Amino acid sequence: MVETLTKELNAYQWALPDGIDVPPDELKARLDFYQDSIIFYMLDKGVITTKQVSAQDISLAVLSETSLNSGLLPRETLWWKQTRTAVEVALWRAPKVWPVALQEEAFQPARRLNLPMSGLIFVCSAGRPPNIYAVKKRPQSPGEFIYYAPLFNVYDSGSSCPGTHKYPQQVAKIPESFFSAFFTRAAVFNSRSQKYPNNLLKLWEEIDGKPRYPMNDLVKMGTVGDLLK
Repeated sequence: MVETLTKELNAYQWALPDGIDVPPDELKARLDFYQDSIIFYMLDKGVITTKQVSAQDISLAVLSETSLNSGLLPRETLWWKQTRTAVEVALWRAPKVWPVALQEEAFQPARRLNLPMSGLIFVCSAGRPPNIYAVKKRPQSPGEFIYYAPLFNVYDSGSSCPGTHKYPQQVAKIPESFFSAFFTRAAVFNSRSQKYPNNLLKLWEEIDGKPRYPMNDLVKMGTVGDLLK
């Protein structure tokens, strides 16, 4: 095995034109990813050493050479998180009355409503539709409950359907951008209200023009800690 691996480690050549006197680019280490383990090989003066490493070991080694800086975070930021695909910023919006437009039929004027909402958490990435969750108060700990947002255009996971709406690159503007879009009866909207589990529109009609959202009507979804995982 040692001989085979040594040949493999030394098999790589610089992709340079013939005639240029440059020695082979000697490989010094290798990571092999198996189904349940990661093996690290290191070659030093003809001696190969191996050890099992974790994904965390690799990420920490890479991060030791990388400077992470969140920059100035938007006002009312709850947390910042680096995911596999993007940076996420969770923004808090206090309970308030939001003007909304509901497009019930294509090519017909939208229906205008003024809907009080509970506090909302918007998990945002630049230029992307947010994930939205309802809460009864501004969260202070991971164990506090989150609830399904009583909104159209939102799926069971909390992710939202953008339709043709274009979201801004500035994450601070995404919550207001979400409410400026036309709502339709898209995504999933059952079980968003205890009083009207099968008809979210009836809830909207009932609270239209009211000053406060009925907090006891919220449907429990999980905890803040679930969003932080």
